Amino acid sequence: MNICCIGAGYVGGPTMAMIARKCPDTKVTVVDINAKRVAQWNSDHLPIFEPGLDEIVRATRGRNLFFSTEVDEAIVAADMIFVSVNTPTKTYGMGAGRAADLKFIELCARRIASVATGRKIVVEKSTLPVRTAESLKTVLSANSSGAEFQVLSNPEFLAEGTAMADLESPDRVLIGSESTPEGIKAAETLVSVYAQWVPRDRIITTNLWSSELSKLVANAFLAQRISSINAISALCEATEADVAEVSFAIGRDSRIGSKFLKASVGFGGSCFQKDILNLVYLCDHFGLPEVAAYWEQVIRMNDWQKRRYSQQVVSSLFNTVAGKKIAVLGFAFKKDTNDTRESASIYVCRDLVDEQANLAVYDPKVSENQIRKDLNQGEVLVDGRPNTSVVIEQDPYAAAKDAHAVLILTEWDEFRDLDFQRIFDGMLKPAFIFDGRNILDLKALRGIGFEARGIGR
Repeated sequence: MNICCIGAGYVGGPTMAMIARKCPDTKVTVVDINAKRVAQWNSDHLPIFEPGLDEIVRATRGRNLFFSTEVDEAIVAADMIFVSVNTPTKTYGMGAGRAADLKFIELCARRIASVATGRKIVVEKSTLPVRTAESLKTVLSANSSGAEFQVLSNPEFLAEGTAMADLESPDRVLIGSESTPEGIKAAETLVSVYAQWVPRDRIITTNLWSSELSKLVANAFLAQRISSINAISALCEATEADVAEVSFAIGRDSRIGSKFLKASVGFGGSCFQKDILNLVYLCDHFGLPEVAAYWEQVIRMNDWQKRRYSQQVVSSLFNTVAGKKIAVLGFAFKKDTNDTRESASIYVCRDLVDEQANLAVYDPKVSENQIRKDLNQGEVLVDGRPNTSVVIEQDPYAAAKDAHAVLILTEWDEFRDLDFQRIFDGMLKPAFIFDGRNILDLKALRGIGFEARGIGR
């Protein structure tokens, strides 16, 4: 089989690398119009940091895994085409701020139709609103010169930071198809790919619409749990309860379970907020305002949690951070990734810059260019000089030197093992530490002399 994937991002790259590794007789070509990104995939410095990804790419690249900008050539040669392009939230027009922007999906469909010949299986890998497959097939058929298409939905359920482990041993693989003989046959073709390493009882086949909606609902349910425990964290602080103890106690209930009950400064990433907003838009579109309002509250609670954290920092530092150095440890939205999309760090840092704080930011994997881009600090000038309210450090100790406070905003494992006595000795006093991920021993920190705060503790 010859597989083509359009889109060399956080989903397309890792997924195709795993397919290439597990299916050595299948040729897998990942194409993208971004020549710089393709060049990075072909280099020793991949554009994405994901534990285990580099080793798999090195083992398969040039053998049966290829990265290219020759989009049309790959489409023509492929039996199966995965569409893994960006579907951001719309920033314009009807549905702005909530609906998914499908312009890249449509452009992709039109390009496939313009060059494809014969029979092609087109697989939706991007997260899409329910019924998008119907539109995709309409565009493909209307613009084709004789090619035949079957459209499948195969949403990804990867967690960044553990994506390769998730791909190697997934909880489930979901494949949706039309309930026609041709659609079912196409689904079985994709099943045969995954079945080379995934147990058959973990491969679920459904109709197209159920598959598309399942992805949005799964992320909505996970985000709902995080917002729920974050809401309780505020009550814990008010009543002197410990949210970690509350989480443990309720997590022991088999009906609830323990996952996604860790209080924090707030969830981030490319999926949760985007997918819930899309779900809200769909509910409104189909005349279900009460359902829309219910899910929108998950986002509102997450936004409130980030603001609450920023406000706690300011109020603890005597109601002003103007001119004060604040060390920010962690900028990625979670550990073991360099992805910053919707990271809580972005919002907290922006709040503190608005309060005229001077930030020293350290993250082991996120580049300085990305941090400055996210904080709109790249080209801002003050009196003709670069704005220095944000400094990027390559060392957590340099970030904390002479700081009034240290903020833990990503749960990197290395932060647990820092020499906090050294950090305390180099800070201005009183020395504050705000653990936004609840990974540190607050009692031990207070023993050193820190004014230590956690979430719900």
